[in-house]
Amino acid sequence: MQSRTSNTYGWYVAFILLIGFTFSFIDRQVLNLLVVPIQNDLNITDTQISALQGLAFVITYVGLCVPIGRIIDKTHRVSVMIIGLLVWSAATIACGFSKNYISMFIARMGIGAGESTVHPGSISILGDYFDSDKIASPMSIYLLGPYLGAGIAMIFGAQVLDWTSQMDSNFILPLVGEVAPWQLTFIAVGLPGVLVACLFLTIREPKRRIQEIESQEAPSFKKIAEYIKNNWQVYGAIIIGNSCLIILLYGLQSWVPTMLLRVYEWDLIQSGRIYGLIAMFAGSAGVLSGPFVLNLMNKNNIDAPHFKLAIFGISMASLSLVLLPFQANVNIALIFVTLASFFVTLPLAGTSSAMVIVSPNRIRGVITGIYVVVTSVFGLVLGPFLVASSTDFIFQDPNAVAKSLSLVAMLVLPMGIALMWNGSEDFETARKSAIS
Repeated sequence: MQSRTSNTYGWYVAFILLIGFTFSFIDRQVLNLLVVPIQNDLNITDTQISALQGLAFVITYVGLCVPIGRIIDKTHRVSVMIIGLLVWSAATIACGFSKNYISMFIARMGIGAGESTVHPGSISILGDYFDSDKIASPMSIYLLGPYLGAGIAMIFGAQVLDWTSQMDSNFILPLVGEVAPWQLTFIAVGLPGVLVACLFLTIREPKRRIQEIESQEAPSFKKIAEYIKNNWQVYGAIIIGNSCLIILLYGLQSWVPTMLLRVYEWDLIQSGRIYGLIAMFAGSAGVLSGPFVLNLMNKNNIDAPHFKLAIFGISMASLSLVLLPFQANVNIALIFVTLASFFVTLPLAGTSSAMVIVSPNRIRGVITGIYVVVTSVFGLVLGPFLVASSTDFIFQDPNAVAKSLSLVAMLVLPMGIALMWNGSEDFETARKSAIS
């Protein structure tokens, strides 16, 4: 096997995984741009749209991540991911054919089922191509996916809407008939999935690193549970503490475009293009900056830098959102959105690297699955839902989106800081346990 210290092919794999992760988020996040036209056509509330953004996706995503992680620990990971990619692409296209709330809900469940393969598989593969002390940088490249995907979804979706808005009537597809602009947008973002699947065929399945155990057999769920229990402070920080960051991230991605429409009276196309650029560049800058900040912290002998950086990131992101409702000028408001988008992503490569470092190879897929389950329940469900329910039931004002984002930030901040601090105190013990 190639040396992992100078692994050119490993970097190629990281970029292919990035492409797959990016397209998963394009398909997942394009809905956030289309909230208003979908609501108008399907006659649904903010809370119902939040269920499409989070709950419908998460039902299958959460239900399958741990079983998929188990399969990934035992079998050919690349094949599993290719099947998942084709499933979620087909389900995205199905969203474009939805005529009512129920059919849209079912299609979103299909996207969640397919995408349950991507993160456990990618984390496991990267952990076998790179040494643990070198994985932060390729991990940061891979983790660009959500922010590139969200940005491209907004920008490309806005372009499709702009194109179709210039037509005198809805678009006519052969054998399908008339489709609305928002439906055509789903179809357009789902079709490239076949090409991405072809790229995944070029990934060589890596040999598993089994330095820590003698047996090739994956440990039982009982042993995995015991390992997590013995290192509960670290995993509490990585899984639940990181969920606080994910809540803020998905709250932003789900509702900032709608905030620009309702509060600042922007049109849909302008909102998509501008927020798409912010999500893409600010989010990417945060992820890419993370490893450099970690290296600087290591050089200054700061203990558990992965968790200390997370404390800083969630504090600054929350502060930016707390100040958001007080901005009457849209340009100033966008500055705070940009700051929040940067700081909420700054720690994510570090916390994902920490998960690889403290997790033995043969249980990494399952632990990643557990991570995805918990962060999805907290982030994908609670992020959009807490913002929407605050708008609908607490403020009872559709123009109170910024206030809702601020309220959610104030709620998650203390829990995130407490969990990350506890994790920092037990990190070194967990690291030694993973390699003993």
